[in-house]
Amino acid sequence: MPTRILIPTPLRVYTGKQDVVEAEGGTVGELLANMTDTYTDLRKHLYTDDGRLRSFVAIYVNDDDIRFLDKEATPVKEGDTVSIIPSVAGGRAS
Repeated sequence: MPTRILIPTPLRVYTGKQDVVEAEGGTVGELLANMTDTYTDLRKHLYTDDGRLRSFVAIYVNDDDIRFLDKEATPVKEGDTVSIIPSVAGGRAS
């Protein structure tokens, strides 16, 4: 059964303006690989040239950051929601 992946606003341009997409896989890595096979322009925003997940992209399974679990080997099951959270920087000092 497909898992829901929540797409943040800045990346929706690469998913046909969809805020939620579905992909299949037993781990976060498999889900992201299958999702980026479908939405190929999204790949360069999530992965480095050598295939590693970019350091400024956080991935959550439900409310848990995969960096503190098994990273891309984190298992997903039916009913889980995966969220992509890109880091935001900038602003100005007050």
